[in-house]
Amino acid sequence: MKGFFFQVNMSKAAFVLLYLGFIFILCEAKSIRQKPQAFESLNVSYVQNLGSCSYSVIISTSCSSTSYNRDQISIAFGDAYGNQIYAPRLDDPSTETFERCSSDTFEINGPCAYQICYVYLYRTGPDGWKPETVKIYGYNSQAVTFYYDTFIPGDNWYGFNYCNNASSSHRRIGQRWFLFVILWFVLCAFV
Repeated sequence: MKGFFFQVNMSKAAFVLLYLGFIFILCEAKSIRQKPQAFESLNVSYVQNLGSCSYSVIISTSCSSTSYNRDQISIAFGDAYGNQIYAPRLDDPSTETFERCSSDTFEINGPCAYQICYVYLYRTGPDGWKPETVKIYGYNSQAVTFYYDTFIPGDNWYGFNYCNNASSSHRRIGQRWFLFVILWFVLCAFV
């Protein structure tokens, strides 16, 4: 009789370990930071005027950037539905924007967008500039942070486009949770 209980306890322990292993695999955090890419054919003339919303954009300049910046900096960002916000010139040499180790906040008005999923910066000038992050807060979307940490090449749109990945990542999260629930019921059936 004592051996029977030992086998039952061992099989319960094996199922618990198996279950914990599946949880570890399913919940593994994948923090993949893509590098920004050049986008030569960004059309900033395509700006829809569907409503007017305000966006807060916080740009942090890296501590390894040039000490001051006289370059002209532009930004374009938007959602997966074609709503694009464009600010032709963010810099202002008289206010010392984009200095090394600094953060600058801009209030930008533009068409109302849903979840922001892309951002591109444009730099022209002799100094060079290395942004650390770009954070965008919008009315209809959650705050989003884009990690640059690289010098922006001159006379080229440079940034990120996560719009195509948005729907597939939500689908994968839903599949993982469904599998998690199924595994929970299987474990409860054996214990």
